[in-house]
Amino acid sequence: MSTFAKRERLLLADLLETVGPDAETLCEGWRTRDLAAHVIVRERRPDAAGGTLIKQLAPRLEKVMAEYTAKPYEELIQLIRTGPPRFSPFQLKQVDEAANIVEFYVHTEDVRRAQPDWSARELDPVFQDALWSRLERTARLMGRGAPTGLVLRRPDGQTAVAHRGAPVVTVTGEPSELLMFAFGRQNAARVDLEGDADAIAKVHETKQLGF
Repeated sequence: MSTFAKRERLLLADLLETVGPDAETLCEGWRTRDLAAHVIVRERRPDAAGGTLIKQLAPRLEKVMAEYTAKPYEELIQLIRTGPPRFSPFQLKQVDEAANIVEFYVHTEDVRRAQPDWSARELDPVFQDALWSRLERTARLMGRGAPTGLVLRRPDGQTAVAHRGAPVVTVTGEPSELLMFAFGRQNAARVDLEGDADAIAKVHETKQLGF
């Protein structure tokens, strides 16, 4: 596993253990037990995980998710810590690097920021750059549901176009915060929005950002 992916995986597991199985998350309708099950199904049950994108697989995903949420919570935490099974593609460093850094960062923040006493993490510049690299590559996919033009901008001026159109809303923040925004966590992201007031309101209200 890559250094960042492994670190974020262990942070998520520790946090899930600390807050318990019934804590709030930023994922609508999910408690921490549901989020833990999602992470495991994504890595261990590719036959069902595709249900998040393929409608025909949705019933299977629902069934498999129910099976995992019924397991003891301590078992779910251990499965997250130990990672994917031996022959999973997620065991390959390149796959882990590409797929899991953002996944575990966002879900860790989904738990942290849903708690009433949360505080911002200090992230090192190398990690911020790694998050930005992934955001640049996926910005248009994540912004496909934006109701206006949408530009993501780092404080140093680097930009990524998430959606072409007019009027344009420019969202400025650190890559970690832009990721939270682009993944549909608009109200929990520490960012500044510039543009037409009505357009900004539409962006804040849309539930179509992200995956």
